[in-house]
Amino acid sequence: QVQLVESGGGLVQAGGSLRLSCAASGRTFNNYALGWFRQAPGKEREFVATINRSGGSTVYSDSVKGRFTISRDNAKNTVALKMNSLKPEDTAVYSCAARPFVSSSNYHEHNYWGQGTQVTVSS
Repeated sequence: QVQLVESGGGLVQAGGSLRLSCAASGRTFNNYALGWFRQAPGKEREFVATINRSGGSTVYSDSVKGRFTISRDNAKNTVALKMNSLKPEDTAVYSCAARPFVSSSNYHEHNYWGQGTQVTVSS
């Protein structure tokens, strides 16, 4: 069982930066691949980024590639999402998610979810 708690959302102007963090409970954190997903009002949940168990492999959606960076610290049981050059279309609730062993960009394949944190980018 993994419990996830996000923090770091907020309101930022276009072109600005935010860093989201997700803290996980449990002693087997490094058995889980982790991902960030987002959902804007009236839209389906969207894949943002994922990172494998060791942190050595990452995958990004085309919409955030080159602007966002996912990272993890297995010693501290945390995963972060650094977001640069933010755009109004990045406005959404961002959630971290975990699944055992293998990374996936499919949100249906993730077993554990945080409650989400709101990111709002003003133009």
